[in-house]
Amino acid sequence: MGITEFDLIIRDGTVIDGSGSPPRKADVAITDGVIAGVGTAEGGEGTVDGDARTEIDATGLLVTPGFVDIHTHYDGQATWSNRMTPSSWHGVTTVVMGNCGVGFAPCRPEDHHRLIELMEGVEDIPGVVLDEGLSWNWESFGEYLDALDDTARDVDVVAQLPHGALRLYVMGERAARLEPATESDIAEMADLARAAIDAGAIGFSSSRTLNHRTSTGDPTPTLKASADELAGIAEALRDAGTGVLQFVTDFTDAATEMAMLEDLSRRSGRPLSVSLAQSGPGDSWKHLLDWIERANDAGVALRGQVAGRPVGLMLGFDLTLNPFMSCSSFRALTSLETVDKLAALGTEATRNSILAESADADPSLLDDFTRIFVLGDPPDYEQPADQTVAARAEQTGVPAAEYAYDAMVQDSGEAMLYLPFLNYADGSLEPSLAMMRSPHTVLGLGDGGAHLGTICDASFTTHMLTHWTRDRTRGDTIPVETAVAWHTRDTAAAVGLADRGILAPGYKADLNVIDYDGLAILPPQTARDLPAGGRRLIQRANGYRYTIVSGQVTYRDGVATDALPGRLVRGVQPEPATAGGPT
Repeated sequence: MGITEFDLIIRDGTVIDGSGSPPRKADVAITDGVIAGVGTAEGGEGTVDGDARTEIDATGLLVTPGFVDIHTHYDGQATWSNRMTPSSWHGVTTVVMGNCGVGFAPCRPEDHHRLIELMEGVEDIPGVVLDEGLSWNWESFGEYLDALDDTARDVDVVAQLPHGALRLYVMGERAARLEPATESDIAEMADLARAAIDAGAIGFSSSRTLNHRTSTGDPTPTLKASADELAGIAEALRDAGTGVLQFVTDFTDAATEMAMLEDLSRRSGRPLSVSLAQSGPGDSWKHLLDWIERANDAGVALRGQVAGRPVGLMLGFDLTLNPFMSCSSFRALTSLETVDKLAALGTEATRNSILAESADADPSLLDDFTRIFVLGDPPDYEQPADQTVAARAEQTGVPAAEYAYDAMVQDSGEAMLYLPFLNYADGSLEPSLAMMRSPHTVLGLGDGGAHLGTICDASFTTHMLTHWTRDRTRGDTIPVETAVAWHTRDTAAAVGLADRGILAPGYKADLNVIDYDGLAILPPQTARDLPAGGRRLIQRANGYRYTIVSGQVTYRDGVATDALPGRLVRGVQPEPATAGGPT
């Protein structure tokens, strides 16, 4: 028997501790869900002296903290499932949901359908899935958290108070009509925000973008919320002394929006993050990044939430969008069972009809084949212009529409095309790299749990390691320790989860053991595993040998174990009193 007994020791791995420090050989010991020790060279080439009930041989493997994903929409899935896939397949051990002002609490019974329509429209989660999946055994935000607390999961979940639900709860139909809030409305929203923070909300989120609409086409209820309304809610967080603020906005009146967000952060004294991406040609993103950096220089705790790859639409015959969806011959098939629809699309007669109709259709983003790619296997999210569908079609001597159609009928009609619509206006990821390198940005925007038939970006974490630290050929790469720190220490700190994201004594024992050379993202697929048989895009990865939450192995070589140690995290978490720096 050794000097000390632990629950688990990970032996002889290459530790990347989340601090940004270079990789080093070391053991990691875990007891009671907490990191008990990290070996040092003085202990004999990084050894931990002692025995454990379980040991993992990590020779030749990376050992990292679990990834903290601060921008997800698992608000519904977390109520009906104990697995937050696909995020948990990509090394994520903590998810923050309730982003973009959408969620399901607080909510009066008569407004259930309104919030379902809002989530369906904004985040492409089918209403039938939400109708069947949501139990609605809550009204207040605190009761929603209590409902979440009843379920064990494969990851920890953290919730924000969504402005859309809050505004509808207080103002009813007036909120849906985008009417201004009265003083009494604002006071009530502030009281409810304080109560939500006291119950365990980690913060408050809101949306001011026209892209966010209900499934019936109405704007999000928060679109025109006044600066006074937002200030009243933000000051409630100031009074509570805790919590973060998260916003998404179009910046159509950039100067006004920037001044308002900066004022909110100042008046509340709380950290604020806002979505930042390259939305088209030009330097608007640079001006916004400059503003964020100037605000920080002036003492305002403001961050841009950024993504390490394009935010892209997946196009396919079995998905929400495709280049031929406006053609009457395609629409005639939509009432068929999926297998019958896909079989019909593979026939010559249907192909000819749809292609003939597409030639006369008005041009749209969805059939701009100069911007659309075949994603490939393994998926390539930074392809050059000579790999677009239009370029490939020209190289093979066929019309672009035919090339696209034939590409999508592969794999029995389940093949997909890829349309990057943010962060790729220049045909490269250099803007993303510039945004990520700013000290005042944080990685986010993966939207796990949302956009179920259009976007599959919950794999952002894996892509950061494969593309940016190992595989990129079109520009600079990033040290692996930097990419890990960005998705662990930095994301955790950005939302006040100071108890995780670092491999050091006293910190929460959430870890990944990774075969770095074998790490790979697999192509997206469709699955029908939601309530009511609902369809969603999923994406798996190879190379995660072990994912560990609170000291328990939750996934081994991508396969789930029986362990479900994940729990609801209520509010911000302090740095452990026993925490030591990375050793």
